[in-house]
Amino acid sequence: MNKVFLIGNLTRDPELTETASGIAVCHFAIAVNRNYASQDAERQTDFFNCTAWRATAETIARYTKKGNKVAVGGSIQLRNYEDNQGVKRTAVDIIVQDIEFLTPKGTGDSLDDFADAPRPAAPKKKPTLQAMDDDSDIPF
Repeated sequence: MNKVFLIGNLTRDPELTETASGIAVCHFAIAVNRNYASQDAERQTDFFNCTAWRATAETIARYTKKGNKVAVGGSIQLRNYEDNQGVKRTAVDIIVQDIEFLTPKGTGDSLDDFADAPRPAAPKKKPTLQAMDDDSDIPF
């Protein structure tokens, strides 16, 4: 089973692109603090490259920006490649399947700060019931 759950902050604005066949793909990175500090009381941070596809990619690109706190769920994918000097390297990517936005509202980094964010529709009025005085049609 290949599952990973991470909570961290975006290190840069997400980059939304499309494949040649028109599928949305979003690349971003998150910084995740470790649970422990080093001997000099400094907390260590790990940085993860993340990739999301289709509707998830579009949602991330539209509603997040650098500094936002998010929780991502997905899987780990290893990529082998050769760099410009011919050295074989391995890259670790998180393939995002689920995301939760954790930045609180009203902090200047929330979804409410986006002008193009969809607003909830006004609640529909409940129909009012009218009393009937005519009991002649009731069979009991």
